[in-house]
Amino acid sequence: MVAKAGTRRTQQERTRATTAALVAAARELFVERGFAGTSLGAICDRAGVTRGAFYHHFDNKEQIFREVYAAEQEELALVVRKAFRAEPDRWDGLLAGCRAMLEASLDPAVRRITLVEAPGALGWTVMRDIQAGCKEQMRTGLALTIEAGCLPERPLDPLTSLLYGGLCESALDIARAEDPPAVLRDTVAQLEAMLAGIAGRAEPGCAHTA
Repeated sequence: MVAKAGTRRTQQERTRATTAALVAAARELFVERGFAGTSLGAICDRAGVTRGAFYHHFDNKEQIFREVYAAEQEELALVVRKAFRAEPDRWDGLLAGCRAMLEASLDPAVRRITLVEAPGALGWTVMRDIQAGCKEQMRTGLALTIEAGCLPERPLDPLTSLLYGGLCESALDIARAEDPPAVLRDTVAQLEAMLAGIAGRAEPGCAHTA
């Protein structure tokens, strides 16, 4: 029984290693060549596996792109969460999390995968399903900011949709801009002004809550 358990663990480890290699190779190629320009053969060659091994883990190129995109969203959620938690003041944390989400669009690899290739490769419905975790995290951040008294009580669902949707659209604008850092600075300034207006205050900062 012990030997069988050990064999199962080894097979699981091999499966994880193969899947990770395929996803890493696919991400590199999607960044370099785009979704349309990347073939399954190229992914297999880059990962060092056979086509049979690929089809053992994924049905097609769309499925592995979805896996790559989901991993990018998980990483973005982690970055935003860390930025929010790093600030002792909930208001500062909310702004930091929003900035972190926008700043991610400056990374060429992230921009290519999430903002350029994903809409065509997955479609908006699938993208929104995968983004659900990030959006829910935004809702939690807003709820904590309200609980801390840094924002007045507001209906959370529409506020979350407005803020999250606006940030996603702004990220696209930043990614496509001729001068992304400049557009990022302008966007963050307008974000701070908008949130200050929602909070009913003249200046950002939890201490200024009306």
